[in-house]
Amino acid sequence: MKKRPFGTNRTLVSEVGLGTWQIGGSWGTVEDETAMKILQTAADSGITFFDTADVYGDGRSEKFIGKFLKSRRDSFFVATKLGRGGDPGWPGNFTPEAMIRHTENSLSRLGVERLDLIQLHCIPQAVLEEGSVFDVLRDLKKQGKIADFGASVETVEEGIVCLKQEGIASLQVIFNIFRQKLITDLFGKAKEKEVSIIARVPLASGLLSGKMTKSTTFDKSDHRNFNRDGAAFNVGETFAGIPFEKGVELAEELKALKPEGMTLAQMALRWILDFDAVSVVIPGASRPSQVLDNAAISDLPPLSDALHQKLEKFYQDKVAQHIRGLY
Repeated sequence: MKKRPFGTNRTLVSEVGLGTWQIGGSWGTVEDETAMKILQTAADSGITFFDTADVYGDGRSEKFIGKFLKSRRDSFFVATKLGRGGDPGWPGNFTPEAMIRHTENSLSRLGVERLDLIQLHCIPQAVLEEGSVFDVLRDLKKQGKIADFGASVETVEEGIVCLKQEGIASLQVIFNIFRQKLITDLFGKAKEKEVSIIARVPLASGLLSGKMTKSTTFDKSDHRNFNRDGAAFNVGETFAGIPFEKGVELAEELKALKPEGMTLAQMALRWILDFDAVSVVIPGASRPSQVLDNAAISDLPPLSDALHQKLEKFYQDKVAQHIRGLY
């Protein structure tokens, strides 16, 4: 597993991480034993970066990671988030008192004295622009409760707002073959500020696995069922904002471009890692075999320049027009 520098301390982390939204319970039910096997498989594969949030399963994901880390804390980098919890909910989540309490709750669930990274979790742009939430994070860093802070954002504009804040270490963004605007509109600015990029939704909620059909169904508790049109939160978090049936069609077309001997998912993940602005990509997993497949991407060679050009044209000509929601 190759590593890349991350955050203000340039800590080396695995370039393929693990997103733990699934084991929190928003992709259907993942049993406790399976969740722990997923974490162990990630560790065995050389993955050192775990991304979680207080709202994933109402703390369930953080608790799993905390249990896993008990005897091996120093070997892993854990990024969590705050701001979307229901206690007290918006706008109360953005007061200093609530932010401190949510941070301390994450510390408790993860069983650590200091968080490696805490991120604002897709909070309103107006709150980001007002800026006092960043003052709270800077105070938490001074107190030693967090080592670094960042923001998970939905749009390029939100990312640019965050880049103006002193001390920000990272931006977490939706980035995949179906969402390419960030390459020209955000990545250069992040590199200038030495702000790390965490790439989430790398397989467009599974569309870029190439295994879905228009008849594929999902559990009622799976966001790919209840949020496919943005009913619960930003539509871009589900299938990259593309209508499901159109996404299946586009993924099928992409298969004609993949290199020989490479799956569509491998091409999609390798494409992300070919951008040096990206510090870590965080595909999720609902079973250990998916972790193994994802981790193996680090050993694949970069895609050719010609293929990158074809994928850019594919996005411009066939994908961009179908993206819904703020971007």
